[in-house]
Amino acid sequence: MASSDVSVDVRPEFNSFDHLRSMRYIATDRPWLTLYGIRVQPVAPFSSLSSRPDLALIHQCLPDELLFEIFARMSPYSLGRAACVCRKWKYTVRNPTLWRNACLKTWQRTGMEANYQMVQSLYDSSWRKMWMLRPRIQYDGLYVSRNTYIHTGTAEWQFTKTVNVVCYYRYLRFFPSGKFLYKISPQKIKDVVKCMHFRASKGDCVFKGDYILSEDGQIELALLYPGRRFTLVRMRLRLRGTTLGANNRLDVLKILTTGVNATELRNWKGSVLELVETWDEDETHDPEVPAVSHSRGLTPFVFVPFEEADTSVMNLPVEKMDYFVPG
Repeated sequence: MASSDVSVDVRPEFNSFDHLRSMRYIATDRPWLTLYGIRVQPVAPFSSLSSRPDLALIHQCLPDELLFEIFARMSPYSLGRAACVCRKWKYTVRNPTLWRNACLKTWQRTGMEANYQMVQSLYDSSWRKMWMLRPRIQYDGLYVSRNTYIHTGTAEWQFTKTVNVVCYYRYLRFFPSGKFLYKISPQKIKDVVKCMHFRASKGDCVFKGDYILSEDGQIELALLYPGRRFTLVRMRLRLRGTTLGANNRLDVLKILTTGVNATELRNWKGSVLELVETWDEDETHDPEVPAVSHSRGLTPFVFVPFEEADTSVMNLPVEKMDYFVPG
């Protein structure tokens, strides 16, 4: 198919394109050439659209200063949900002051000076990025590990042996001070959450220990079981999240029980974690209580907020959920 000659007309005020007037060449039509020299008014940012008032009644009645004060009193998780409401709230939530206060409160044990140095060197001076990427423990709920195993019953008369599915839970609650509470019980979350505090009675069997979180997300825990012979429980966990910044899972790397000398414990003034910091994993200071590394009950911990303790799926009985996959 033969192509026809096309002459392109260019605006005469452009001297740089004068040579195109007399050129005749074979080409396709170029309509975008007519846009040269036309100035397009840029679109103003969202905050400067004064000609079009905001139709939302809450934005007309609530000043920006008061909105910021409300956000300053919200938790970071509530801020994330508020950012999904509208564009104005999304930009307001991005204020660095909100995330700086949340980071300094969460990592208060690290120290203010160390946190400022870390956010500048590792997180590009972004407090929000530090909140999302730095490993941290959630304090407004319980970490729950649901474990099940098969227990064989005894045979009665001519009947065969029965098989029972046994379910029990491990509960962990952390505090910013470096303390944590630990409990093993077959009770559901909605019943245990009422006694997971420092004022729990001895009948609740809630034990107190110390923990430390490293920058790579590993947690070292140590607690002491009282009794005729002191038994020390040491755990190593790894913090992770199902989404970025969630930190809602704890993988169990090791659970170790060992013996402690009563005289050594009586003369020790520091925390239990500092006492066993230099111990080997198979070391015991009581010959009657050997060091044992446990291989059962290592299901990952799942974070359950306090407001979801009654409605969590982990409260389901074994008849409805014999095994739970944390993900």
